[in-house]
Amino acid sequence: MAKKSNSGKLRKIIIVSILLLILAGGGAGYNFYRKVYFSNVQLESSKPAYLYIPTGSAFDDVLRLLQEEKMLINSASFEWVAERMNYKNQVKPGRYLIDPGMNNRELITLLRSGKQEPIDVVFNNVRTKEQLAGVIGRQLECDSAAIIGLLSNATFLDTYGFTPQNCMALFIPNTYEFYWNTGEKKFVERMAGEYKKFWTSARKQKAAKIGFSQTEVSILASIVEQETRRNDEKPTIAGVYINRYKKGWKLEADPTLIFASGDFSIQRVLNIHKEIDSPYNTYMNQGLPPGPICVPSISSLDAVLNHENHEYMFFCARDDFSGYHSFAKSYSQHLVNARRFQNELNRRNIKS
Repeated sequence: MAKKSNSGKLRKIIIVSILLLILAGGGAGYNFYRKVYFSNVQLESSKPAYLYIPTGSAFDDVLRLLQEEKMLINSASFEWVAERMNYKNQVKPGRYLIDPGMNNRELITLLRSGKQEPIDVVFNNVRTKEQLAGVIGRQLECDSAAIIGLLSNATFLDTYGFTPQNCMALFIPNTYEFYWNTGEKKFVERMAGEYKKFWTSARKQKAAKIGFSQTEVSILASIVEQETRRNDEKPTIAGVYINRYKKGWKLEADPTLIFASGDFSIQRVLNIHKEIDSPYNTYMNQGLPPGPICVPSISSLDAVLNHENHEYMFFCARDDFSGYHSFAKSYSQHLVNARRFQNELNRRNIKS
């Protein structure tokens, strides 16, 4: 009887032990499943958000960024799964679209893949290389100071056929898709590629017909750009400047004086501005200035290439402040138009 009793107890102990092992294993399995597959991403809103991982970041940097953005429900489980998925050795910089409710496996798979969400880069109404660098630096990881350095480097620019004075002609305003972590040189390289695409054989032929190089077209287009925002009027204004250029007149373009002064808040150009000692002063210097006074839009570039053939030599802003201009063939008629506009400036007390 004692042997049967002991045998029964042993059997119970074995069964209980097996059950405990099963339960322990099940608990471990559940814990594993929870860490890997349970949602671990929380966002302030129900909409996706972006995580920006800078170039050179290590895993600890990524973890810190996720914590600072308060994207993780449980940081420890993320780190545990990241170690087992070997993400700690495969950190890739970039801009990643994070969806609410992602689990650790989904999040780490995304970050480890390097599959970024591209960004639309836009630059318009840019006057100087410093402004351009600032606009790009706010949209991409590029360092604005490094961009300025490249655009001031004659050796670097020479590889693309430009100089520090005329390099703004390289940039064609549009919407471009970039990865956020694009470097400064890659940015310029891409813009050079877009420049080549823009200058089709048809556009090159039109420039040659005028007798302008591609850069000279950009320089004149930049003046047209600053003269009017009315696209339908740009070919007419371009025609005026081409008439002056071909007759050997000074261009006498007010926007070049504003650029030379460096004060872009000027609303009224005065005689004192015409005395600025600068190669951009087209009242003092013959021909085109040494570089664009802004990054001209495609509409302004095409306005020069497709300028109107007319006999106008002068134009002046209309006194109705519509943004349009009055054109004249003779100086006497131009004076009438100019006086009308100046009287309206005085009436509105616009002095500078």
